[in-house]
Amino acid sequence: MSSGREPAPTAGNGPTEKCGVIGLSLSDRDAAFPAYYGMYALQHRGQESAGIVTHDGFQQHQHIAMGLVGEAFEESDIEGLTGTAGIGHVRYPTAGSVDKSNAQPFTVSFKGGSLALSHNGNLVNADTIRDELADVGHAFTSDGDTEVIAHDLARNLLESDLIRAVERTMTRIHGSYSLTIMHDDAVLGVRDPQGNRPLVIGELDDGYVLASESAAIDTLDGTTVRDVHPGELVILQEDGSGFDAYQLVEHDQHAHCFFEYVYFARPDSVIDDTLVYEVRRDLGRKLWEESGVESDVVMPVPDSGRAFASGYAEAADGVDFAEGLMKNRYVGRTFIMPNQEARERAVRLKLNPIRSTVEGRTVTIIDDSIVRGTTSKQLVSLIRDAGAEEVHVRIGAPPIRAPCYMGIDMATREELIAADMDPSTIAETIEADSLAYLSTDAVAAAIGTDRSNLCMGCVTGEYPYDIEGEPTDRAVSRPAIGEDEPRS
Repeated sequence: MSSGREPAPTAGNGPTEKCGVIGLSLSDRDAAFPAYYGMYALQHRGQESAGIVTHDGFQQHQHIAMGLVGEAFEESDIEGLTGTAGIGHVRYPTAGSVDKSNAQPFTVSFKGGSLALSHNGNLVNADTIRDELADVGHAFTSDGDTEVIAHDLARNLLESDLIRAVERTMTRIHGSYSLTIMHDDAVLGVRDPQGNRPLVIGELDDGYVLASESAAIDTLDGTTVRDVHPGELVILQEDGSGFDAYQLVEHDQHAHCFFEYVYFARPDSVIDDTLVYEVRRDLGRKLWEESGVESDVVMPVPDSGRAFASGYAEAADGVDFAEGLMKNRYVGRTFIMPNQEARERAVRLKLNPIRSTVEGRTVTIIDDSIVRGTTSKQLVSLIRDAGAEEVHVRIGAPPIRAPCYMGIDMATREELIAADMDPSTIAETIEADSLAYLSTDAVAAAIGTDRSNLCMGCVTGEYPYDIEGEPTDRAVSRPAIGEDEPRS
């Protein structure tokens, strides 16, 4: 699970992305190139590996490699992926090791046909199901939870039709998941019953597409139809003419990840009928309402702080909004940091203040989150060194106090600065004149949902899934597996 891993070294050492999935069924052209373009639009969700699997009506074709989408594929690789049905995946590892054995889509061949599966999310009972399947002869080639889903579904497909097999697997796996699946040349989308991870349906001129975010559909000149409902199975018709939908599991209460709106999703994406950019702008407005501080200039930490700062400055009415930190876009997510001095220089390498914007002025900087506090301290220092008289920090989310088990690679409790510090103490630690976070109620209001329909486990320490050793925020329990499992 994600809480037990050290996060990959990043320039900001903030939360790292989850994964992105896509699936297409087209009428008369190969799906590989559209999948490739769609994955580019989802690249922000995963940068470790990329893969596409297609089916031409007779056999499955695949190309899966480490690296960014542009690094993983040559034109000849895509041209070899024939077939009008296909699924794709971009991965950041949150369960399983960082190597090609865990790259996706994950494929299984069995006497019931071929199966490929792309997964965004994280299961909390994967080990239990893996042990049960291994006991009955399933051989695993990776340590990720995606292979567990694939093997469980393959076993159920030997005993049931497609819809019943998916339903059966959904009653066994516990955790967050949005899946694109290809069984022979049938493309499916599945969203977990609490809707933790996003998945949307789009219509193209010659077919239909499933994707983690609507931005991928926009890239393909498509039209977003709607979100896949929590607990729903969507099957794209093999001739690209439409889709069928089956509500397999019902939950009165959902658990949408609030961090999708705060940080992960592209601002131009629409999730559950809500434009992410407008949510972030509203979060900024509410941040001013709850904890606004008079200052000469408001500026975002690029890029994710931009919409927050715009809304904050608008609500402040009279405070200048300025791009006071310039981002070096040629610094990747990782670079060599051999010693502490180099690690401290990492922020300066990535961000540089515009002195004329801050010199002799009181400054409020807006960011999406504080994880360890190291980056925030360095940012405050940069702005003070550039001549700011005061530096105030405002965060467009509540303080992160607990790890995420649902597919966000954050930090352990021991590393989270807010786990055992209040905002005033954190302000002293990062050497800011003041610090304030947004309330959970404000986040729910900006998203436009009831607080009870959000997953805020990383904020509250109470989770919407049955995680060993952790409290829950609702009545929930893991499915029985093995001898204790009811079978119909």
